[in-house]
Amino acid sequence: MAVDKSKKEKVYVKVSTDFDSTGYMQPRSVTWSDGRTFKIDKVKDFRPANVYRDDCSGFCFTVMIRGEEKHLYFEPADSTFASRIGRWYVMTAS
Repeated sequence: MAVDKSKKEKVYVKVSTDFDSTGYMQPRSVTWSDGRTFKIDKVKDFRPANVYRDDCSGFCFTVMIRGEEKHLYFEPADSTFASRIGRWYVMTAS
């Protein structure tokens, strides 16, 4: 049996997000550092990130992009930074 030895790393990305009147956060698109932007077609699920990966923190949104299911993570900021609420990342093979 082959063992997957690829290491995953956090890659921080820009995410356009809407908030509704109840405070629900809805990611709408993901933009990579090279400028490529991908529309999020649907949010399928939302859970604590460690449900999917022990080495992930914050929250995980399971989203559909171009017909493929992806995991998009939101990492809340440290409360000492009043103007920052958090940042988004994806896990990629290194």
